[in-house]
Amino acid sequence: MSAFVFDHVGITTTEPQPHEDWVEQSRIWVTNPKLHPEHIEFLRYAPDSPVPAAIRDNPHVAYRVEDLEPHLAEPGVEILIPPFVVGDFLEVVFVRKHGAIFEYMRYLKDGWFGN
Repeated sequence: MSAFVFDHVGITTTEPQPHEDWVEQSRIWVTNPKLHPEHIEFLRYAPDSPVPAAIRDNPHVAYRVEDLEPHLAEPGVEILIPPFVVGDFLEVVFVRKHGAIFEYMRYLKDGWFGN
């Protein structure tokens, strides 16, 4: 298993947040958890967002990893959103395991949308 490091907790909101960025492929507004003192990422979904209800309706815990594959091969892992690239800086996957939602993140380079 490759090492992983806590990155953030993702929480769904219906209220616009300061400094949101738009992610077209997921049809969500998202905040940068690096700017929040408790490392919270707020996610606000457009009505036509293709993101599965399991993710929209539950918080998630995100970890930075060196490789996504070992985390997908664990027993009992259900892939909710297969790996995809956000912007040009991040590859992510969303899974359910232990009854909870996890996001594994592999940074391709430093950055965040407008940063």
